[in-house]
Amino acid sequence: MRHDPPPWMRWPREGHKPRWWPEGEPWPPAGGRWRGPPRRFFFRMAGLFAALFFLSVAGCTAAFWLGGTALGFLELPASGGRLEQAAILAALFIGAGGVSLAFRSLRRTVAPVEDLIAAARRVEAGDYTARVSERGPVGLGGLARSFNAMAARLEHDSVQRRNLLADIAHELKTPLTVVRGTLEGMEDGMYPADSAHLAPVLEEVQQLTRLIEDLQVLGLAEAGALHLQREPTDMRELAHDVIASLRPQADAAGAELLSEGEDPVPSVDVDPVRIRAVLTDLIANALRYTPAGGQVRVWTGLDRDDRIALEVRDTGRGIPPELLPRVFDRFAKTADSRGSGLGLAIARDLVQAHGGEISVRSEPGAGTTFRIELPVKPE
Repeated sequence: MRHDPPPWMRWPREGHKPRWWPEGEPWPPAGGRWRGPPRRFFFRMAGLFAALFFLSVAGCTAAFWLGGTALGFLELPASGGRLEQAAILAALFIGAGGVSLAFRSLRRTVAPVEDLIAAARRVEAGDYTARVSERGPVGLGGLARSFNAMAARLEHDSVQRRNLLADIAHELKTPLTVVRGTLEGMEDGMYPADSAHLAPVLEEVQQLTRLIEDLQVLGLAEAGALHLQREPTDMRELAHDVIASLRPQADAAGAELLSEGEDPVPSVDVDPVRIRAVLTDLIANALRYTPAGGQVRVWTGLDRDDRIALEVRDTGRGIPPELLPRVFDRFAKTADSRGSGLGLAIARDLVQAHGGEISVRSEPGAGTTFRIELPVKPE
């Protein structure tokens, strides 16, 4: 009858992720290949302890014989003599050498385990900078790589969480200060409760509402809990609808808003509400930073991999070089921006949730191009 090994002995072959491995994490762990299943490590440990046991028994037996003959408790056979003594002495030295090598191998195995235990205690105490050296047998080396990958992810998440809390506090402070100051002024009789003084309060409240909604969408997207209502969508038609809704904003800014691209393009299974929000945010940003007389072009077509591509190209001032590498990070924005700095981060997460990619090219003074690529069929 075949018996399956216990769960702690099971390990997938390379390329097969274990059930307990975190979702979204690469397998094998970053930093090297996982070189073998743990059962090989346990078999090696069992062989090591077996060798240590038998060598210890052999050494103790040889020592007993030598001690016994030296003290007269035991007598060697009459046919023996120096040859038997030499053999027993050789067995003693071999046993002692074997025990020494076994203890050395055991120490080489135990030391990485002790390092892992000490590092795990540091992580448990909140020190996510703990790392262990990848030494020892093959199985322990792979375990050390997994531990380091886990600790690095925990450290990154901890830093991101602290930065997020600091950024949220900063974003909430300004509108709340305006609202509080205006309302206190009205309460003290310094300001009349008219539309001129209530309008800034309403604007700040609306900004706070948008911030909360953006944080909610961002949290769902990053947690992988964002539900998409996919349906066949004509991206060319969707782009036309977004352009039509933003035409008044373009006219007010004195910019030309144009639609370009191949016609027709195949429909794609996406959540039209989410993709519309992404495209609306990109075009609105382009209009915001494009001077009067400039142009914003929305191109729709197929790329070389038969994926639907949308590009929003403007002739604005461009993105500062120091901001460009982190333009999709949360709360990344220019000093004069009135937004929350979450729009592009949400756009990235929404596009990635559809199995697509978003990228940006920009040159100061020459404009910016955002490109979205979406698979025709869901991945």
